[in-house]
Formats: sequence, structure tokens, C-alpha cells
Amino acid sequence: MKIKAPVSKNEQLDVSIMDLTYQGMGVAKVDDFPLFIENALPGEELTIQVTKVAKNYGFARAISWKSESPDRVKDVDKTYRQTGIAPLQHLAYPAQLKFKQHQIAELFKKAHQDVEVAPTLGMENPTQYRNKAQVPVRMIKGQLETGFYRQHSHDLIPLTDFYIQDPAIDAAIIKVRDLLRQFEIPAYNEISDKGVIRNIMVRRGYYSHEMMIVLISRTQKIPSQAQLVDQIHQALPEVTSIVLNVNAKKTNVIMGNVTRVLYGKPTIEDTLMGLTFAISARSFYQVNPQQTEKLYQMAIDKAGLTGEETVIDAYCGIGTISLALAKHAKQVYGVDIVPEAIEDAKVNAQKNHLTNVDFFVDKAEDQMIQWQASGVKPDIVVVDPPRKGLAETLIESTAKMGPKKVVYVSCNPATLVRDVQLFQDLGYVIDGPIQPVDQFPQTPHVESVTVLVKK
Repeated sequence: MKIKAPVSKNEQLDVSIMDLTYQGMGVAKVDDFPLFIENALPGEELTIQVTKVAKNYGFARAISWKSESPDRVKDVDKTYRQTGIAPLQHLAYPAQLKFKQHQIAELFKKAHQDVEVAPTLGMENPTQYRNKAQVPVRMIKGQLETGFYRQHSHDLIPLTDFYIQDPAIDAAIIKVRDLLRQFEIPAYNEISDKGVIRNIMVRRGYYSHEMMIVLISRTQKIPSQAQLVDQIHQALPEVTSIVLNVNAKKTNVIMGNVTRVLYGKPTIEDTLMGLTFAISARSFYQVNPQQTEKLYQMAIDKAGLTGEETVIDAYCGIGTISLALAKHAKQVYGVDIVPEAIEDAKVNAQKNHLTNVDFFVDKAEDQMIQWQASGVKPDIVVVDPPRKGLAETLIESTAKMGPKKVVYVSCNPATLVRDVQLFQDLGYVIDGPIQPVDQFPQTPHVESVTVLVKK
């Protein structure tokens, strides 16, 4: 028997918003059937029009408001919502922090886990925080433009101010865009797979102010390359590195495997937690340095190091957490799958005169099995995985090594809940409150630090 949805497409309804989804959309229910509505906030009463009906849920758009939330921010620029740059900008910042705390608490509650979640650590200025930008370059009406895609599409919306990026980065993108126009360098065309420049990436050191420009090209060489490079570094005095990345494939992946330095050094330097880091074009480095310092300090404090411990840092990247831990531990082992990141990590260890760290290139889960087999006995394991969370084999080999503490830095509450349950099955329990940290203000993403101890 097919159960019919209580709403139909194009139907108009009056609803009350009861919650926000993890993507920041408002939720209304009609006979227990959830409807997801962009730009709607809890407590608001509005008239909506149903736009899509699936088996167990639907989508709708707001038509008019009968009442508005006291947490609603007026005068927002709708392009930031259309492009997904700042999907929560219409929610007042204190309410964003509460939403992130609530998001983690709700997911644990659904999993029948009774945990305490501390208030989210926020920022004084929750805009202009990103130290890295990757923007698409396309031709629009015969002119080369930079901007951001409309959500769920490849239509470029031209933008000059990205709201959550360092303003110096926004200014650099405009300068590079103008020079590409001046030298008549064609933008990439996805449909014909022709043209040259696909994306511009800019990195800027928060403390050092060193800037790297990465030109991502379909071709091995850019027309007027020498003149273009010369003009970029003359126009932007902070630039210490200009890099060409070649991506000749017809793909949505931004960067290719070939990277060539066109000017200056292959890396820029910045400091984090009093340590110096070299950051190359393709290596992972946290995009919000002010909040990263809070996040990593929290992880180190919760690890409770005395200088006698052996620590494993899985997913170590360029060594940011590993080196911060090394200052307080006896020995640190780091592993990451990206070879360039491990090269950077080794350089960074030398730069900071830290000799008690060893780095390995491998999948974290495979390296953990090897360490476990060879009898490595860590006191503490720190994990900071990508959004997909931890591999089950990594959790199993960690538990077999029996560290007294696991410090889990998470960027996805859903996979955190799943992984914590697996650790619990293997004899670990959550110790103390989970601490959310707002790494990405104006967006629904939330990072957190959870400590698990051996029963």
C-alpha cells in the first residue's frame, strides 16, 4: 500500500518553523511530514509553496512571513545564500553558536547517548576569517569573470567581496582577474573543455601576510605567462609565491597533479601556536587560523601531556597538531596520505627544531595496523579525520594498542557519533563535555573536540 504524502507540489500552506537542519534549512511539519525551507528560522510563521515532494520529505520556498524570529538578521546579501558561501548569515551570531551546540547534542540524543555538549567557542569578528580562497574563472557575456557558483549548479555569479574571506585575498583575486582580462587569457569552458584558466587559488598567512597565487590551468603553459607573472608580483607586493597547477582533465576536482613554481618560493610561511609552518599549494592547512589555535589548544589541554607520553597523530597533514603536541610529549608519530603534506611536515619539524616527531605517508588506517603489529604503544591517539570520519579498521587497531586516551577532533558531528559508538563497543567512554568550536562562522559546519578514555 502506497502512503500518499500530505502535501503536493505547488500547494501553498501556512506553517510554523520548528527547527533547523544540519544544513541550516528551516523545518516545518505537516502531519509529521517534514518540509525543508531555505531562509526560514525556528519560531517563524510563514506562507510557503511546496517545490518538491519525495517519499518521506519535501522542499518548499518561503513566500511571505507572518512573524519573524528575533534572531533574524536583516539586510543580508542574498548572493551569499544563493552561492552557499554564507548560508547562515540571516541568523544572528549568538544563535548560530547555539545552533551548532544543539546540532551535536541532538545527534547524540538520537543515538540514545547521554552526553554533555559545552557552549560553542565563537569569534569576535565572525566574518573575513578565511586565509584561503579557490574561485572559479568563467566567461560571462564575452568577459572573463571570477565569483562563485549558484548552489547545486555550475552557473557562475560574479563576486568581488566574498564576505568570509580575508579582504586582502578578495582584492588580490580582482587584481589577477583584471590582468587575465588585460592579457586576453581565455577562461576555461566546461562544456567545450577548451580555454585556459579554470580557477584562481589564493593563500595568505594570517600572521606573516605572505601571499601565494595559484593559477589552475587546463594547459601546460599560459599565454603571455612571463608578462602575466611579472605584472602579478608588481601589482601585489605581498606575493612571495606564484604557482601554476595543471589540470587537463574534464573533472570537477579543482587541482591537477602537476604543480610548477613560476615566481618566488614553492611555499608560504605562517605561524600557528608559536610554531612556523611552510604551506605548499596542495597541502591542507586550516582556513581559520584564529579558531584553529583555540581548537588545537583545546585538543592539547585535553590530552593532558606531561612530557613522558608517546602520541600518534592520525591525519597529521603538514604537522600542525603533531608539532604542537611534540612540544609537550616524549615522542610523536604522524601519518597522512598526501605525500606533499608529509614533505611539508618534515620541513616544518626542522624549522621548529623538533626532533621527537616521525612522519609517514600512508592511509591512516593502514599505518595504524602496521604500528599496532610492530608493537608501538601510544599513550594518546589524536585523530582529526576528514568529513567521512574514521575507518572501522583504524578504530579497531587503536583500541588494540590500548591508549589511555583518544582525542577526537571532528568536523562532522554525524560521523563523530557513529565513531564514538564503535569506540564504546571496544571499551572506551566519553570523558567530560564535548567542546564545539566555530571554525566556519556563517555556515552550518561545526568542529568539536571529544575525549575518550579507556574504561
